[in-house]
Amino acid sequence: MEMETPDFNAIVSSLMDGKVTELQTFLTPVLVLVCWTLIMWLWMYATRIPAMQKAGVEPDSARHPGTYGDKLPANVRAVADNYNHLHEQPTVFYALMVFAGLTGGGDALMLNLAYGYVGIRILHSLVQVLSPKVALRFLVFVLASLVLFVMAGKEVIRVFL
Repeated sequence: MEMETPDFNAIVSSLMDGKVTELQTFLTPVLVLVCWTLIMWLWMYATRIPAMQKAGVEPDSARHPGTYGDKLPANVRAVADNYNHLHEQPTVFYALMVFAGLTGGGDALMLNLAYGYVGIRILHSLVQVLSPKVALRFLVFVLASLVLFVMAGKEVIRVFL
């Protein structure tokens, strides 16, 4: 007996039950953070390539991360570091938002928390790139982390309690 392949579009459509616009609105902060990450990608290469050329770093010698970092200015390294940071903790944010959106947790509180998280992450980027103050950057990171903990806690309470 051959098993049928599930029609994931039909499954998602039935889950959404005409709420696509609501889900799109709810997931907009995800799109904002994705776009910010791409802006940081552009910023990284706009600063890194000229800095590497100025420092005489051959692309082949830069094969492994960190092998030429000491030859680049701190502000150039900070942009690249921040770009990498936007692929770390925000992955938890993305997963939480998709989970909440698809399972009924996409309410106004979660949306406000999401926009708060995105705003704080953008602030974190700017502090990391434009200021040498590590303590300030850490404070902003902690604030973003606390918002993420509240978001996760809200979902745990909604789902399990």
